[in-house]
Amino acid sequence: MNTIGGNRVEEEPSQPAARDGRHGIVTVMAVAGIVASLTQTLVVPLIGRLPEMLNASASDTSWVITVTLLAGAVTTPVMGRLGDLYGKRRMMLVCAVPLVLGCVTCALAGSLAPMIAGRGLQGMGMGLIPLGISALREVLPPDRLGSAIALMSSSLGIGGALGLPLAAAVAEYASWRVLFWATAALGLLVAALIRLLVPYTPASAHGRVDVAGALGLGAGLICLLLGISKGADWGFGSAPTLGLLAAAALLLPLWGWWELRTRDPLVDLRVTARPQVLVTNVASIVVGFAMYAQSLIVIQILQLPAATGYGLGQSMLAAGLWMAPSGLMMMIVSPVGARLSAARGPKVTLITGSLVMALGYGLSVVLLGSTWGLLVISCVCSIGVGFAYGSMPALIMGAVPRSETGAANSFNTLMRSIGTTVSAAVVGVVLSHLTIDFGGHPLPSQDGFHTGMLIGCGAALAAALITMALPGRGGPPRRVIVATDPAPATES
Repeated sequence: MNTIGGNRVEEEPSQPAARDGRHGIVTVMAVAGIVASLTQTLVVPLIGRLPEMLNASASDTSWVITVTLLAGAVTTPVMGRLGDLYGKRRMMLVCAVPLVLGCVTCALAGSLAPMIAGRGLQGMGMGLIPLGISALREVLPPDRLGSAIALMSSSLGIGGALGLPLAAAVAEYASWRVLFWATAALGLLVAALIRLLVPYTPASAHGRVDVAGALGLGAGLICLLLGISKGADWGFGSAPTLGLLAAAALLLPLWGWWELRTRDPLVDLRVTARPQVLVTNVASIVVGFAMYAQSLIVIQILQLPAATGYGLGQSMLAAGLWMAPSGLMMMIVSPVGARLSAARGPKVTLITGSLVMALGYGLSVVLLGSTWGLLVISCVCSIGVGFAYGSMPALIMGAVPRSETGAANSFNTLMRSIGTTVSAAVVGVVLSHLTIDFGGHPLPSQDGFHTGMLIGCGAALAAALITMALPGRGGPPRRVIVATDPAPATES
């Protein structure tokens, strides 16, 4: 053990030789991430039918989507910390339980309440992705780690892009309940594969669960994200929206005060305040914003009636198929991003990804009027997202001790979720204010779509500028891990 810059450091322990032959580990982890992210787009083809299916109003059925976002945001940081304390593979298996139960609950639902409960349980399964990324650090040799992390990170976008056409096809040609039964079966398969093929991961931290911190963060996030996501419906100047945002402004600083003073914090804010972690998290919010803006706009343009003059009149299934290649592009470019990170550092990869996203948005100036043009836009933006999402965990894990990888990666995932939530709110406000009258119904105007794309372009450029503030290459010294904690306990 040596000392560098005042921190205790240790050489990365060699991996058991048997791990080199476990080529299925990365595939299992990626599939787990895809299945978890699939639940996010699972109900999109059903949005218009939900009021009839559940005998409820459209405003009430919107909670079917909102509750998944809230449950994922609240539980993901908690699952990350539990992964550090009790082993990441163990907690991945735990995450699979609510995911499967949620799918079964939704499949059996005949009214709004059980559907919302099931969707909330599905959201709790989102912890699979950051836990899987953190587990890769412990079960793979260093030469395979970069490409594996990049693929696992991009699984969020891959599952979302591929899930839309698959869900649309099933919803159009079979019972909607088949969607949830099939996802439940996939969840059981993923749990079995994790149990059989992924080596156990020892606990990397010690201490107790910060229950007060978990409750405080959960309450603050619910107020913040609910105020942002429902603000467009309720009005951003309405009493419920302002009350929720005011409560978040009170609760989140109190949570931070508690985390800085408790012995075993849910999130070590001193670690997150390190320049590399802090800048990466800020960039993650902006990247999440940029990633989500184009997906909200492209799907609407594809489905708007051609009679508007700019809509392309595609069915939900056709629109999903036009967007599916973007998910494949993320999978294809993930190893390219890993090689770029290995050669130039993850900082360069994140900047590159942000600039490629900006280029995709810039192409909308001339390509927004055709299906092929939208395909090019979404694919270029997804290439940028693949680079960016693959570099973020490398930046985080290059700056935190092994005992904090689960919590730190989960917190970074939360930052991306905040970015997508803000993006949905901002783009929603823009499109709701820039409208045309079409047969007595207001529809987003062409100017509204162009404005939304320009905002996304600005966000992508802002992410590149923020990333430039990262120190150095943004990665750790080769074969070295920062260690500021005692020897880890083992998983029983």
